[in-house]
Amino acid sequence: MKQQNQKISNPINPASAGLSGANGVGEKKQAAARERVIPEIKPGMSIRVYQKIKELNPKGEEKERMQYFDGLVIARKHGQEAGATITVRKISNGIGVEKIFPLNLPTITKIVINKQAKTRRAKLYFLKRGYKKKLKETKVA
Repeated sequence: MKQQNQKISNPINPASAGLSGANGVGEKKQAAARERVIPEIKPGMSIRVYQKIKELNPKGEEKERMQYFDGLVIARKHGQEAGATITVRKISNGIGVEKIFPLNLPTITKIVINKQAKTRRAKLYFLKRGYKKKLKETKVA
């Protein structure tokens, strides 16, 4: 008996079978997300996140502008996954404001690292409860 060397296609993953389906749009978005460079962000870093915001003006026209959010990274979740997020906290007019940013959000144009503080924790939630001491800063390379 002769055994035939046939390529067995995987019914779960059509890409492994060499089939390109209607997922061309999703593949382009994933490729664009891979091309964007996200700096190594750690808790304790003071960062500025630039984000594109779309608004409607009184005439009904859609207008796009840049907005940034300055703050301290208090948590990073899900590591290098596609759904990785960072929690950024700042004090605005005496009120604490937190925003959770998915790192692969297409509206985020860039992330600038301002300072790096030395921390011994992965999650800095203790800063919410009125921690009075300042975090010790290290140099950003």
